[in-house]
Amino acid sequence: MPPLLLGHSPVRLLVTPHRLRHIAASPSLRIHSLKVSSMAGEETLAVAETSQPRTNHTNRLAREHSPYLLQHAHNPVDWYPWGEEAFGEAKRRDVPIFLSIGYSTCHWCHVMEVESFEDEQVAKLLNDWFVSIKVDREERPDVDKVYMTYVQALYGGGGWPLSVFLAPDLKPIMGGTYFSPEDKYGRPGFKTILRKVKEAWETKRETLIRSGAFVIQQLSEALTANASSSKLPDSIPKNATHLCSEQLGEKFDPVLGGFGSAPKFPRPVEIQLMLYQSQKLEEEGKCSKAKEYGNMVFFTLKCMARGGIRDHIGGGFHRYSVDDYWHVPHFEKMLYDQGQLANVYLDVFSITKDTFFSMVVRDVLDYLRRDMIGKEGEIYSAEDADSAEFEGAKRKKEGAFYVWTSGEVEDIVGEHANIFKDHYYIKPLGNCDLSQMSDPHNEFKGKNVLIERNDASAMASKLGISEEEYFNILGTCRKMLFDVRKKRPRPHLDDKVIVSWNGLAISAFARASMILKQEPERIEYNFPVVGSHPKEYLETAEKAALFIRKNLYNEQTQRLYHSFRNGPSKAPGYLDDYAFLISGLLDLYESGGGTNWLSWAIELQNTQDELFLDREGGGYFNTPGEDPSILLRVKEDHDGAEPSGNSVSAINLIRLASMASSGRSNHYRETAERLLAVFESRLKSTSMAVPLMCCAADMLSIPSRKQVVLVGPKSNAGFDYMLAAAHATCSPNKTVIHLDPTDKDDVEFWERENENVANMGKNFSAVDKVVAFVCQNFTCSAPVTDSKSLESILSRGQPCIKL
Repeated sequence: MPPLLLGHSPVRLLVTPHRLRHIAASPSLRIHSLKVSSMAGEETLAVAETSQPRTNHTNRLAREHSPYLLQHAHNPVDWYPWGEEAFGEAKRRDVPIFLSIGYSTCHWCHVMEVESFEDEQVAKLLNDWFVSIKVDREERPDVDKVYMTYVQALYGGGGWPLSVFLAPDLKPIMGGTYFSPEDKYGRPGFKTILRKVKEAWETKRETLIRSGAFVIQQLSEALTANASSSKLPDSIPKNATHLCSEQLGEKFDPVLGGFGSAPKFPRPVEIQLMLYQSQKLEEEGKCSKAKEYGNMVFFTLKCMARGGIRDHIGGGFHRYSVDDYWHVPHFEKMLYDQGQLANVYLDVFSITKDTFFSMVVRDVLDYLRRDMIGKEGEIYSAEDADSAEFEGAKRKKEGAFYVWTSGEVEDIVGEHANIFKDHYYIKPLGNCDLSQMSDPHNEFKGKNVLIERNDASAMASKLGISEEEYFNILGTCRKMLFDVRKKRPRPHLDDKVIVSWNGLAISAFARASMILKQEPERIEYNFPVVGSHPKEYLETAEKAALFIRKNLYNEQTQRLYHSFRNGPSKAPGYLDDYAFLISGLLDLYESGGGTNWLSWAIELQNTQDELFLDREGGGYFNTPGEDPSILLRVKEDHDGAEPSGNSVSAINLIRLASMASSGRSNHYRETAERLLAVFESRLKSTSMAVPLMCCAADMLSIPSRKQVVLVGPKSNAGFDYMLAAAHATCSPNKTVIHLDPTDKDDVEFWERENENVANMGKNFSAVDKVVAFVCQNFTCSAPVTDSKSLESILSRGQPCIKL
């Protein structure tokens, strides 16, 4: 299938005001863009691999810090970064702007660079007729949001690279995604489009300008909804979670796992919703449906972990699979996927106590610790899908770092080759044959993407060895392949540090430090799992948080910067940065971190309210609204590859309300109620687009959140056991509070923030024990002093047999 090309000429792309109003108000604005960008034709792939000499030009991007912008610093295109210099030049020359948005690990961005931006003829057209601006969407998500929304609204889809033509006042003229350089499939190529845009600018300028202004006005009205009341109607939370889970259940693939068909994305927010609904049904005694939803999640996560979307040699997950089998992936690795996936595997392990899931958690976190963390604890953004097959290769190929021939495996692992090949479905002619979608263009002919197709227990039995010995053999073989793979040219590492994505990872590391203590005492770990003590994960989370506080936070203004590479970026922190970091800090505190993290979370929440909260209409905007070049200020609600800032914020407010004194608690709850009321129609009509927001609405509808309060010295040997017991049961409606009466900072914090907690510290202080209370509905259980009793109290009220 040919790649998606949007637009034939500027004139044909204009739509009537009536049509625009219809699409601007449509839920299709949130179509998942990555699915579109994954489409590719055979001819395009062939062009991408052709050899073309790089030019020796240097443009303004050479002064930037973004890895993506630096990749284009030597194009013959006279690129500008986003900013006043470029805007002023477009006005001075009275020419349109060509805006190209992508990111450093984007495969099709690389393709368009090779085909067009390194081409001298294309560069001359761009330089003569346009002012060209290059934007890293990860560094400037605010810019990306404006023009991606425009493209999605007018054309029904989007993706990266995003290609948009703007008037000098930054209003859009036309747009698309990837453009082939030449005319193909009856569609215009990039050179033709450049000529047509120039012609339209010269002959129909006023029409284009009026159209762009109208589009932005309509989108602004459509994307800044206000709450019609101070809270949601009582029926909506229950109905929203029910509708969302029912719709996801209808999309469930009972054979291969997942909620939908190829290409399959690991959308963790869907997993979170299904787990939430399963636990809710269990509490209501509806065991059959609870188990049905739970088993959908367990099966899906097992299929993903056994598939090629997981890097079995080095750990972590790739972006998505192109087929239904979770087999052949798009090979880039994104930090936001690792953090979210580690968290849902943690949830399932805490429910099932099945070490299969805890091993996957360790696999992901150990990969991050080995390959994605800097010297000061900062966690990097991504690894590219493409890499060179060998040193000195002129062009990179997707997946080259990760795939193997059967002969390579035999030579490397030696005597265990047959066992390893059988386990990972390795074949002499290559194994990308499970589906016609797996490798339609024979890119991986003769190559193998590791996938587990056989049951380990059955294979061990067939060989007459124990499962332990079988897993040891596989682990030894993986280590051999890993050592060889280290010598291959590595994929590009995007070492940019993004606050929001670090927040997701901080959450996973912190929670793992507690939940993984539920693993059996004697457990075997095999490569690439390291076997770290859970406390090391807490230290990793704290180091990442410290890096952000030191390098990306202004203590005077109490504001965040968005990203860091060789210094903080020019971009301010956005809603997602505050919301995701606050969530991570809350998990860091609840997992045993100091009250300094909780205090910072409260401070950040205050700043978030100051910068982003719509105090009249409710909900949070995605940007501070201080940059005049950002034409849309959106209240985002779509829970996609990443959750929306509003969904995470609602949950943060609910969690903070359960820790604060009554006055502040009421303020947090009222802010969350008004936030959710903004998205009432979304929760009612298209709940499947907002699964995490559905969870938030239901959490808020619960009259009283369960509080587990631990009082005692952290130096006491029993403290860690009690804290682990507090986290032993999976419950999204539980808050863990701990107070060390011997710690001055702890005492002062709770005296300031919640007198009730402070009094518990005074009344039940003892140097030789840790006391636990479980509180709900304004009453607390009798104090307990041993971890087993605490676990027993927390597991009550779960009538179903373990899922």
